[in-house]
Amino acid sequence: MKKDALIVLSGGMDSTTMLYDYRDDIALALNFSYGSNHNERERECARYNCRRLGIELVEIDLGFMGRYFESSLLSGADAIPEGGYAEDNMRSTVVPFRNGIMLSVAAGLAESRGLSRVMIANHAGDHTIYPDCRPEFIKAMDDAVRAGTFADVRLWAPYTNMTKSEIAARGAEVGVDFGHTYSCYKGGEKHCGRCGTCVERREALALAGVADPTVYE
Repeated sequence: MKKDALIVLSGGMDSTTMLYDYRDDIALALNFSYGSNHNERERECARYNCRRLGIELVEIDLGFMGRYFESSLLSGADAIPEGGYAEDNMRSTVVPFRNGIMLSVAAGLAESRGLSRVMIANHAGDHTIYPDCRPEFIKAMDDAVRAGTFADVRLWAPYTNMTKSEIAARGAEVGVDFGHTYSCYKGGEKHCGRCGTCVERREALALAGVADPTVYE
């Protein structure tokens, strides 16, 4: 069967699990640098996992977002709130319309490469915090991408209604080494263990019964 999908691959737990889960469908992975604190760490993981699976990785610079957009995720480690993964704590980390911008670029690249699907690894835990991860956004973008491409490219988001712990369990099943994924929004050499994404990562792996290989401060 021809591989016909492009995946937006950050290098975090969710998109890396999707990379392994759907490796038989994925022809191309796409990583974006947009000025976030953890871009470099994530990109290293994306490169490692694409090499391991023999999947081509394209890297695109969206540095204008880091220069002009407002978000604590773009403002250095000290700006990242610590504590649980909840709306009142994590809202400052929203990068306005990030997924809309990335999916638009991904759709253009997919059509240019003759691919018919663009994959994104949003999940249920993101819905209350990030507007561009919600099911209604995914549907609207799917409609826009399909209408805006000659090839009727579609947006494919199979993890939309899965929890983070379900994704962690699936990752273990399909051979993901979570030691080669990165989550910390502070972007340090080691995960801080205190920010919302670190807390969520630790909890998801524990709930899934998966040993946590993460090196925390």
